[in-house]
Amino acid sequence: MPTPTPEGIARHPHLANELEAGWIRVDCHSHTMWSGDCTTTPEEVVEGVAASGIDVVCITDHNVIAGAERLVDELPCRVIIGEELRVGQGEIIGLFLTERIPMGVPLLEAARRIKDQGGLVYIPHPFDPMRNCLRPHEIDLLVEHDLVDAIEGRNAKTSLESLNQQAVDYGHANGLVVGGGSDAHVPDAFGAAVVEMPDFTDPASFLAAMAQGRIVGHHFDQPRAWKPRIVPSIEDPIGR
Repeated sequence: MPTPTPEGIARHPHLANELEAGWIRVDCHSHTMWSGDCTTTPEEVVEGVAASGIDVVCITDHNVIAGAERLVDELPCRVIIGEELRVGQGEIIGLFLTERIPMGVPLLEAARRIKDQGGLVYIPHPFDPMRNCLRPHEIDLLVEHDLVDAIEGRNAKTSLESLNQQAVDYGHANGLVVGGGSDAHVPDAFGAAVVEMPDFTDPASFLAAMAQGRIVGHHFDQPRAWKPRIVPSIEDPIGR
């Protein structure tokens, strides 16, 4: 089992919590340089994940899966391939993807495309007016069509605790699994919010395990520390 470093614990004290036997830490929402609004290189992802000691990271870059596909074999933890997809006025996340879904696909179609490839539909940072989130009636529409698997009950970049709690309350009221993630756009953010949960083997057992788990974390939206670096180009212009 990975172990957080002293530096990682200093940034995110909850990472020092002892876990029950067979339990793991999962960061359900994170980004790399493939996202376009993030400059975290693969090497920095390795460093940030190693410092956090998390067991599983969901790489959910904006509208691409190429970075997640590359990092599967490079990180010191397991990787779930995901995509944070722009749909109309908001975003949804697909987890356990095998194919990229193009940006601009209508909301219901996007959710169905995620489900059709065996993935899970995860609603990020709901109800946060400072984020590119779905509007409440759009979340309701997905729920009415049974197209939501989980909702994000803690996003580490959401500054108001009341907004995270609103998401938790909505999830519980609608029978949804509630998850959490760092929404890391800088290396130090990995592990800022995680789900402590039993281990899993596939999307169905992931969802069942998360339903038994608990979300821990805190607000963490610090700017990245400056250091000289070269961000490599992304070879695949369409993001695969």
